[in-house]
Parts: sequence; C-alpha cells; structure tokens
Amino acid sequence: MDKTTQNAINAIRVLSAEAIQRANSGHPGLPLGAAPMAYTLFTRQMNHCPKNPAFFNRDRFVLSAGHGSALLYSLLHLLGYGLTKEDLMQFRALGSKTPGHPEIDRTPGVETSTGPLGQGIANAVGFALAEDMLAARFNKDGLRLVDHYTYALCGDGCMEEGIEYEAASLAGTWGLGKLIVLYDSNDISIEGNINITFRDDVARRHEAQGWQVLRVENGEDIEAIDAAITLAKADKRRPSLIIVKTTIGYGSPKAGSADCHGAPLGDEALKETKKKFGFNTKPFEVPGDVTRHYAEIIESLNKSEAEWNKTVKAYKAAYPDEYEEFNRFIRGKNPSEDDLAPLYELFSEKPDATRNTSGIILNKLAELLPNFVGGSADLAPSNKTYLKGKGDYSAEDRTGRNLHFGIREHAMAAICNGLTLHGGFNVFCGTFFVFSDYMKNAMRMSALMDLNMTYVLTHDSIGVGEDGPTHQPVEQLAGLRSIPNLKVFRPADGRETAAAYVSAITGKGPTCIVCSRQNLTPFEGSGEDALYGAYIADDSQSEIPELILMASGSEVELALKTKKALGNPNVRVVSMPCMELFEKQTQKYRDYVLPPKCRARVAIEAACSAPWGKYVGLDGGYVCMDTFGSSAPAEKLFEIYGFTAENVMAVAKKTLARAKKITVE
Repeated sequence: MDKTTQNAINAIRVLSAEAIQRANSGHPGLPLGAAPMAYTLFTRQMNHCPKNPAFFNRDRFVLSAGHGSALLYSLLHLLGYGLTKEDLMQFRALGSKTPGHPEIDRTPGVETSTGPLGQGIANAVGFALAEDMLAARFNKDGLRLVDHYTYALCGDGCMEEGIEYEAASLAGTWGLGKLIVLYDSNDISIEGNINITFRDDVARRHEAQGWQVLRVENGEDIEAIDAAITLAKADKRRPSLIIVKTTIGYGSPKAGSADCHGAPLGDEALKETKKKFGFNTKPFEVPGDVTRHYAEIIESLNKSEAEWNKTVKAYKAAYPDEYEEFNRFIRGKNPSEDDLAPLYELFSEKPDATRNTSGIILNKLAELLPNFVGGSADLAPSNKTYLKGKGDYSAEDRTGRNLHFGIREHAMAAICNGLTLHGGFNVFCGTFFVFSDYMKNAMRMSALMDLNMTYVLTHDSIGVGEDGPTHQPVEQLAGLRSIPNLKVFRPADGRETAAAYVSAITGKGPTCIVCSRQNLTPFEGSGEDALYGAYIADDSQSEIPELILMASGSEVELALKTKKALGNPNVRVVSMPCMELFEKQTQKYRDYVLPPKCRARVAIEAACSAPWGKYVGLDGGYVCMDTFGSSAPAEKLFEIYGFTAENVMAVAKKTLARAKKITVE
C-alpha cells in the first residue's frame, strides 16, 4: 500500500493508544491489531454519511467487541463524524462522548451500546433482519428503497459466548445474506492464549450453520480484506464470516501478548509504538497528508445520502401510497392511549388466563399497527404470541410478521434489540417467565438503551403446576424489578393486561408483561387505572383504612376474597400491577393509595417477598413465595404454600394486632 494509506491506518492506531494512555484505562490491543480491517471497511466498502450519521439507508456497523471502543472513536474522528480531538482526549471521562464502551445517543455513528461479548453480533442479526423485512415489504423492481448491509466486528471472546452460537444459527437459518461479520482472530484473551479454553473450528461451525466463510491470513493486507468483503457482499443467500488473522497490539513492544489486551501500553511503550509507525507528532495530532487523505474520503462518503434521495424521489412519484406507509414505519411514532382504547373492550366478565387475554391483545395490535412484529422462543402456542394470518418469516418468505426464534432466549432478546434499534418496527418477544433468566442481560441492555420493546412472559408462578419448581418462577419478579428503566407488569385480569400493553406501546423504554397460566376472574373497576401502577381495587369505608391488602396478578382475586371473609369494611384492597409506574406518580397520589397513617399492610404475591418491603414497612406482613415450589396441580400448590383466604386472614389479623399495639404504645 502507499505511504499515505499506511499513515492513515497508523493514525487510527496512534490516536487510540494515546486516548487509552491519557485515560490510563482501556484496551489498546484490538485497535492496534484491527485498524487495517476497520479502515478498509469504513473507507472502501461501507455506505455511510458522516454529515448525517442517521441517514436511513446507511450501512450499519456494530462493534461487538465493545472494549475496542477507542478504535471506533478514532475512526469517527478522522472521518468527520463530529468527534474532536478533545473528545478523544476525554476518553472514558465522566460525561464525555467517548465512554469506555460504545453507547447509543452519546456518540454520533454508534448504532448500539455494546460490551457484553457476543450480544453485538446478535444485535447485528436484528439489524440485518430489519433490513430484510423492510426490503421485502417496500422494494420494487428497479427501485430499492431499502438496500443496505450490516457489519459487525468481533473478537475471540464474542465467538466463545453462547449467544453467538444462537444468533449465528438463526442468521444462517434465515439466510441473512446482507450480514457480514469481521472476526478479529488474534488468539489472545485476558488470561493468555485462547488454546487453554477455545479450540473450536469456528469456520466449520459457521459453515455448518449456513454461513459463507472467508479467510484473510494477514490482517495487514488491506487488499485481501477488501476483496473478502466484496466476495461477502456478492453472496445474498448466506451471511458471511470473514476470519482475519491479526496480531493483538500490533506495532507495540507488547504485540502478541495478553499484556496489551486490557491495560494501557505505558508511556515508554507508547513512544516506541509511535516511533515504529513513523509518527513524531504531538499527542492527538496527525500528519497533514493523513488529514487531506481523510478529507477526500469524507467528501466521497457524504454523497451517499444524495444518491439515495434520488431513489426516494422516484419511488415517491411512482408509489405514493407505499412511500407514505414507509415513512410511517420509519418515523416510529407511537400511537396514543386514545388510539388503543379499544383494547379495554375486548374482554367479557368470564374468568380467563392473562396469557390468553394477552394473545387476543397481540392480535388486535397486529391489526392496528402494520409494523408490529415479534415471536417466541418456540413457545408461541403456550405463550399465545402467534399473530394469526400475518405469515411466518423465513428464508423462503421474507414478508411474514411472526418470528420463530427457536429455543434461543438470549439471542432472541438481543436480536429484538437490534431489530428495534434499526427502526421501522414495533417489536415484542416471548417465553416462559422462568426462562427470562436466560435473556436477562439482553433485557438489561434494552433498559440501558431505553428501547421501546415488549417482553411477553407467561406461566408466572407456582400456578404452572405439575411442571414443578424448575418451571415455577419465584425470584424472577424481584430480579426484573431491580433493573432500572424496566417496567414490569403483572396484570390481575384482561383489562389490566390491556393497560399493560397500552403502557408498553405508548410509553418509552422496555416493558415486561407477566401473564398467568391459570384463569383469573375480572373484578369491577379494573382497567385504565392500572396505568398508575397501583390503584384501589376495593376501598374501605373509612378515609384511613385499618388494613391494606396489596397484591398483583392472580393474588388480587385472593385479596378481594380475603376482605370479604374478614367482614371488616375498613379494609382496602390495592392492585399493584406495576411498581415502577407507581413510583413515578406524585407523592400525593401514592399517599392516597397507601396512606402513611395505615401501618397495617399485607403484601400478597406468589413470588419473592423482597420488592414489597418498602410498601409493607416494619409493621406489615407477607404472604409471598420465598421457597421453591413443587410438582403438583396448581390449586394444591396455592393451598399448601399459603395462598388461601384463611392463611391471608391469619396474617392480616396478626398484622392488625401488631399495628394496634404499636399505635397504642
């Protein structure tokens, strides 16, 4: 390669190493080794527009190996994305545009927050899936309104994670030919050479999963990398994996060693590295020929959007109705609560499982929202998550709106994150509640990125019955409620289930809707008030009740029965389907529902008691599930674990007595 091109690549390396050294924290090994492939991709192959990073038909890039963030920031700086050298100097500093791992909405050009290894590849599958589904719906002969690639850069660590196996299997099954993964294969992880833990034949595995696999034996050979990407793009039937053999920490005294994986090079080693690359510049400065070189590339890249706009103009003229629908898809405007008001009218007064009412609502939403898509981890008949008459997405039919993820919960959630991030779709996915553990980190990323995702989680308690404790969730409600920015709804009947969906679809951030297997009896007054998170289901005669029974889901019915059995008119029953929404209400409203003067409170929920402590207080009582369940019919389990009116009455009476004693004293 010519000297200017080599200097342009080395500028990425030097800037990355300098940013890490200044922060005294970071991962220089990947940027030093992977700079040639990143340069080749961004300057020769990717369709992107630095002056408008949000240009819709851009190629998407995902840095799955998010610890190599300095590489991406250096590239974005050099390619005119608005990152200044001062931003690079603030690498990993509080509030900077260059955090330790890439974060969306913080750095222009970053498509998804990455760091948990392997998830970025699954996000990339979601991006590619979105492109494919939109293309199938809107593209016309000669007018490809949606036509872009998704690229991911990963390392050995990503390939070791189970989620990569899951996501790669699905990508191959679906034939996502516009997904291209660049594998920075340097054989080093934090603990040393990966042969102590990882000897898989990655190429043959991916070939068996339906991928095209290409190899570049020298990570410094940008012509070979360029040719491999061109070959990958030519195969529209299969996703492509390009295995690029690199040297971690290339050009530094620590090259090929685990020492440069996750620690700065050190001042002396940085000096030696810059000398090897022929850089005698001041920190964060680049040679003039490099600046001019990137300026020419930027000018060329900035033409991308204008070229697409020509296609848009022609498409709009030829297909005005489809163009308007396309705009509705990609604008992603949420419907209003009024738009979804019909959801509350779908249900009769007969008892039904909330998984069934959830299924009815999902199908209604599919009618109301043409971009509503989703699926289940091989559980649609049990989850009731199948959209009737909307087709099944597959390699043979790209137009289906039902996504069959197979038994791959972790990949499912991370793919749905990517599908949501891409834009164009309103997304849900489902599984049994107990298996939310398999996808919890991806759900955490949904919350961290504030994605408007809906998780449908059914079979919510010991009500699962005979399948036994392996399938009976106990601690999962507490676990999900502990995740910031995640709404967790456990509705008590069909109308509360409707409210959960209204909140999920019209609001911001992810929502979990936790549904029962067993039938629940609707109660008078349920419905829209559930949007407050908690409300009075049956009030006391006195302004300040003597006792408050609080519950969610199936236990609201039990609380109502208990009040009737107690025969005390001064008992209040509170339905609390969503603690997170209740916490967002005014203090006045919260005190109205749970008056501070009433210290006799009992929480009733067939799940771990921990989340209820702040509402129960020191004087209250619990009828909760702090042990694992058993294999038996649901009715028997509720009886033996104390979810009966008799047991709740006993706890309530003790709580009342304790509260009265404390008040008197």
